[in-house]
Amino acid sequence: MGTVPHEAADTFEAHRRHLLGLAYRMLGSVAEAEDAVQDAYLRWHRTDRAAVENAKAFLSRTVARLCLDRLRSAQARREIYVGPWLPEPVLDADALAADTASEYASDLSVGLMLALERLSPLERAAFLLHDVFDVDFAEVAGLLDRSEAACRQLAARARSHVRDARPRFSVSPELGSSIVSAFAEAVRNADAGALAKLLAADAVLHSDGGGRKAAALNPIFGRDRIARFFAGIATKFPDVVAAQRSAIINGLPGLIVTEADGSLQTMAFEIADGEITAIYFVRNPDKLAHLAPARLQS
Repeated sequence: MGTVPHEAADTFEAHRRHLLGLAYRMLGSVAEAEDAVQDAYLRWHRTDRAAVENAKAFLSRTVARLCLDRLRSAQARREIYVGPWLPEPVLDADALAADTASEYASDLSVGLMLALERLSPLERAAFLLHDVFDVDFAEVAGLLDRSEAACRQLAARARSHVRDARPRFSVSPELGSSIVSAFAEAVRNADAGALAKLLAADAVLHSDGGGRKAAALNPIFGRDRIARFFAGIATKFPDVVAAQRSAIINGLPGLIVTEADGSLQTMAFEIADGEITAIYFVRNPDKLAHLAPARLQS
């Protein structure tokens, strides 16, 4: 296969961030998003680019269609996924932000990603394209092979689900960092009492091992049960953590942990009124391979 002319490659690169942001929101996977964008790059190479009036629109349509194909096959895989499914953690949410005025433009919170995951592929596509990436419904209709009215309904249903599930509170970086540090210290000391004081009464823990790493097979609800869960791990495996540091994960305060065997895990925290309301704990190594080791130095 020949090389892509510099002008065509430059045009594609100018839209890569936008395309990755769309693909990640569609798929919940950094690796799959990068694959979809690479497939779009190859199709761009084979396209009669002189006939393309709007490169960004053309490439957005291409990526969206590729993602829809992947989503349909992903649904079958998710049905047999071991334990809770969480999106791959992202450290640099700004790099995937949508270049629009949408209230969701820079929101990659895990709660939002889980809300998107519960939508049908068509609802997800209609909502993302219109509400996040500012594509008009006429174009969405052509892309999804549905009427404009149907696409409006798809987006409206999705919008309602997303608003109900989206985190309603934000936390300052300083407070978030302080609470995460206190949480890490309490885990290190296996102090269930200190952990309970940091958690909301109705807090929930989602842990994703994907059958590759030990993790709770169902969400854990309630401050006392979550506190005992982490204190128990720290008591049974006191030397499992080799290094850890605070980080912003999907826009949320979090922790990146390196275990003694070199494997990674991440935790992202939703916080409201000074209490942890949700913890998203990713241990599946397939979802952490994209995290560069250099980022994890203490």
